[in-house]
Amino acid sequence: MNHKAGFVSLIGKPNVGKSTLLNAMIGTKLSITTSKPQTTRKKILGILSSEDYQIIFLDTPGILNPEYLLQERMLDFVVSSVKDSDVILFVVDIKNDPTGSKTFEDERVKKILDEATQPKILVINKIDESTPEVVENLKNVFIKKNIFTKIVDTSATMGINISQLIKEIVYLLPIHPKYYPDDQLSDENERFFVSEIIREKVFEFYRDEIPYSTEVEIEEFKERQTGKDYIRANIVVERESQKPIIIGEKGLAIKKLGKIAREEIERFLEREVFLELFVKVREKWRSNPNMLNRFGYKVEDND
Repeated sequence: MNHKAGFVSLIGKPNVGKSTLLNAMIGTKLSITTSKPQTTRKKILGILSSEDYQIIFLDTPGILNPEYLLQERMLDFVVSSVKDSDVILFVVDIKNDPTGSKTFEDERVKKILDEATQPKILVINKIDESTPEVVENLKNVFIKKNIFTKIVDTSATMGINISQLIKEIVYLLPIHPKYYPDDQLSDENERFFVSEIIREKVFEFYRDEIPYSTEVEIEEFKERQTGKDYIRANIVVERESQKPIIIGEKGLAIKKLGKIAREEIERFLEREVFLELFVKVREKWRSNPNMLNRFGYKVEDND
């Protein structure tokens, strides 16, 4: 009768460690992570179940100033996630914003937090890269502002205070039966996670604008009773000039990308796969509504 369950949005500026924090709380790698901002583009749902509670986390893209339609859709994912939530985790990177001024002077951040009536937890992340004095100063700043129900300092990469954060979340959740079976970790299928793994490797492997201009589309996914599963994926770029960069001289770059992506996919699926990668050009796909809908950047209207 006292079982708790609810939806918890992880929001914040780009590259503050939201996805790493989600993975730390879930206890497995669900959301892709790289050192580059804007790695997360969609709302990723992750489920943490126990006998007494179930937390449905919504990992969201970073709050930014949209420069093209894809980024507008990414911001829409943040807003819709907040509307769907029982609790909000606002994550700030103390290493890059020790006073909080860069984050909380952002008009979009202010608007989202002002309009959200749910309990809000401020998560001060990356404390392993700061000092106790700086952490304490930032805490005091936000205690005075009275925006947040609770403030928790963490290091997602080091696992510091993760269990404490989970306790604070559970305390704020409503009494409710489980939404999902105990053994379910997400609502996404294997195809989605395979495409995200390949995209993660693109972010890690290529520089400058290339990662931001690419999308990964799974064209074929065959599970086989005998032999390796077959996966055919397209790496979509915006311009013809980007295609040879992805492929590399004599195809060496895409071969290396395919190898590291395949190894990660096999770890995730816990079975062997045969992965084929192809490069397709779709002009200005990031500003094309039809292409964005096809790639899954469509925010459902729940009203």
